[in-house]
Amino acid sequence: MAVLVYTENWDGKFKKLSYELISYATKLAETLNTSVVALSIGNVDEAELRALGQYGASKVLAAKDGRLGSLENKAFASVIAQAAEKEQATVVVFAHNFTGKAVAPRVAVRLKAGLAAGVAGLPQSTDPFIVPKKAFNGSSFANLKINTPIRVLTLFQNSFGILEKPAEPTIESFEPTLNDSDFATSVKDVNKVTGKILLTDAEIVVSAGRGMKSPENWAPLEQLAETIGAALACSRPVSDEGWRPHEEHVGQTGKVIAPNLYFAVGISGAIQHVAGVSSSKFIVAINKDKDAPIFDTAAYGVIGDAMQVLPALTAAFKEFKASN
Repeated sequence: MAVLVYTENWDGKFKKLSYELISYATKLAETLNTSVVALSIGNVDEAELRALGQYGASKVLAAKDGRLGSLENKAFASVIAQAAEKEQATVVVFAHNFTGKAVAPRVAVRLKAGLAAGVAGLPQSTDPFIVPKKAFNGSSFANLKINTPIRVLTLFQNSFGILEKPAEPTIESFEPTLNDSDFATSVKDVNKVTGKILLTDAEIVVSAGRGMKSPENWAPLEQLAETIGAALACSRPVSDEGWRPHEEHVGQTGKVIAPNLYFAVGISGAIQHVAGVSSSKFIVAINKDKDAPIFDTAAYGVIGDAMQVLPALTAAFKEFKASN
């Protein structure tokens, strides 16, 4: 028996997200009196694999089939399901990101397992198995009971944190059985955004809405983002108007993100937008309208003109960085 964690890598490197998954799985494994097995798919150096032991993984399975260089949902689901069967895993943990949302349901079907998507914490009970998840666009929590012997979970980013529990993991090569039907989709080309921080990876995000009045007013936002090492984002009306690229749109109909710090500038706080950013650890709202709904969600708020607040905020950050 084990808790299996699919640890996604980006160009052969693990990120904070993978370490949070291992940390979560380690605590879960303690309550189940079992161990944590991490599964890596793709070409990852042994030193990088061993780093997973820092957070509690006792074993790392490395699947390095040359055909697994890019995400193919069916093939990845087959690999993960076979790994779960090999390790007799009773729980399989994914990140609640694009990959997890695409692959976890397939794995659940293969394992005849119950699926809990968007889990926000450790189980409240393991017998019966009950896990908390966010509901009503993050304003409430629901308790989800899984009755099957095997459970598949996707964990919301930043909902648990990173906990170190050093161990020396066993690195084991894993060679699953794959056939041509697992690669029915052919990936011809992969285009990656370069030269800026990706929204899905960002610890800090500076976002703005129609309250900025026009695309010409984006310079103060860009200056603040550059100063604090943040990614840029926007609300849907802004991307619909063509002020900013659609890849920056966050919200229920855009990218769902969970940074440590989210600046909402000139954003009213419509429920569709809040649904996509409510998992942020801290939300800072800047708006001229003191009655804007965003202030109900924000941990901190500034009532004022963004064109005056942003330069002052940027100057304060620069002064702080210079003194440290």
